[in-house]
Amino acid sequence: MTRETTRYTMKIGLFGIGSGPCGDPEVARDAARAAEAAGIESLWTGEHVVLPDPQAPPSPAPPAFPMLHPSTILAYLAGVTERVKLGTGIVLLPQRNPVVLAKELASLDVVSGGRLLFGLGVGYLEPEFRALGVPFEGRGARADEYIDAMKALWTQDEPSFDGRYVKFGGIQARPRPVQQPHPPFIIGGMSDAAYRRATARGNGWYGFALDVDGTAKAIEGLREAAKRVERPDALGTLEISVTPIASPDRDTLARLEELGVDRVIPMIRGRDRDGVLAYVDALATEALA
Repeated sequence: MTRETTRYTMKIGLFGIGSGPCGDPEVARDAARAAEAAGIESLWTGEHVVLPDPQAPPSPAPPAFPMLHPSTILAYLAGVTERVKLGTGIVLLPQRNPVVLAKELASLDVVSGGRLLFGLGVGYLEPEFRALGVPFEGRGARADEYIDAMKALWTQDEPSFDGRYVKFGGIQARPRPVQQPHPPFIIGGMSDAAYRRATARGNGWYGFALDVDGTAKAIEGLREAAKRVERPDALGTLEISVTPIASPDRDTLARLEELGVDRVIPMIRGRDRDGVLAYVDALATEALA
């Protein structure tokens, strides 16, 4: 049975659709279809191009942990679903060429019929940056400029940009995204810089692996940033998304809603297809029934 209503005003997403057991595309497909049928609003990937070997803090996963490329798995899932939104949770923006990424994500928005949620962050694994030949220092400033450059490519009639890290003019990059003026930019991170970036440039903010107290602290950080950083009117109200550190029960969901969280994105649980599908069903029962 398709569940169309929720006891909460919050949206419910699902994190990890392209990694772990969902690194198997058939498992990801089945999980995506089950999530859509259950009324889950969005599916979210993670991203690390490479992981340090051997694993050492702050690396989040062992070296052999499978992680599919975000737009690759999301484009595949766009073809086997109809309504569920598709989120990058998160693209490590300073590691990418923003002109190529703008084409890649506009294409994803087109093939999905306008379902992309563009989550991004600056990254934190120095060995990953080193392997990609991208400077670790200055990654925040690079990310800020890349956001502005991508918006120029997606919105300007004659796209041009003249920055420190990226310059272009006399070009076109078509097709444009389906969503206008562009897919939402959802800024990940729990530093003061991330709060400022979300306030100044983001349609939303995304906090990962937080408990209720951590969420409250982050929201206070966003409020403080809003006192110091001007927010363009065109961005509208900042949407708050959170992945809880543990699978949320109804009390946790209610407390997050009271804090003003707009979207909760629990991590997929389960070691195989059956376990993943059982978790999708349990989450829908807990959050959407």
